[in-house]
Order: sequence, then C-alpha cells, then structure tokens
Amino acid sequence: MLYQSVKHHSIFSQATHLFLLLTGMMISSAALSASASTERSGGKIFNSFCVACHMHGVAGAPKLGSQADWLPRKEQGMPTLLKHAIEGLNAMPPKGMCSNCSENEIQAAIQFMLDNS
Repeated sequence: MLYQSVKHHSIFSQATHLFLLLTGMMISSAALSASASTERSGGKIFNSFCVACHMHGVAGAPKLGSQADWLPRKEQGMPTLLKHAIEGLNAMPPKGMCSNCSENEIQAAIQFMLDNS
C-alpha cells in the first residue's frame, strides 16, 4: 500500500511539474510576443535618437523641417533611405545609434522626418 501511495504521488508530482513548466513557457512566449509587437512610433524614435543630429543638421544630416534637405532624399525612395539608415551613411552610424530599433521603427522615423519636412 505504501508503494502505491509513493508511486501515485510521484506521478502526480511529475504531472504538476510538467504543467507548471508548460504554463511558464506559454507565459514567457506571450510576454515576448507582446514586447516584440510593441513598436515605438516614428516620432518617439526621432525624439529619442535622431533629434541630436537631424534637428540642427549636424555633420550634414538633413534637418527636420527642411524641404530642401529632404526632397532629394525623398526622390531616392524609401528602400534606399531605409538601407542608408540601417547601414549608416557618411557621418551617420548604423541605425543612428538605435541598436535596438526594428526595421519598422527605423522606417517610421524616416517617414516622420519626411512628413515633417
């Protein structure tokens, strides 16, 4: 009888551990998905990373609000602008120092600057 009780407890314990493990994995996965889908706006990226150079045209950066600065770049098209922003160009470092920005966030920041110039 004691053996059956220990055996039953062991199976119950294993099932409980498995349940807790799977539950933890599901919660972790949901948290990662939620954080991955929470992208920052173009304005937020601009104000956090781009403003230092693009507000005053530091080192030749096109200034926010300057159609003369942005028109030739706009004519290159978004794919080219995005490539330059991600890889860096001239004095601009890759991703404008926003190493944790997604490609969508970089594109949103570019669009923000285009829309406001």
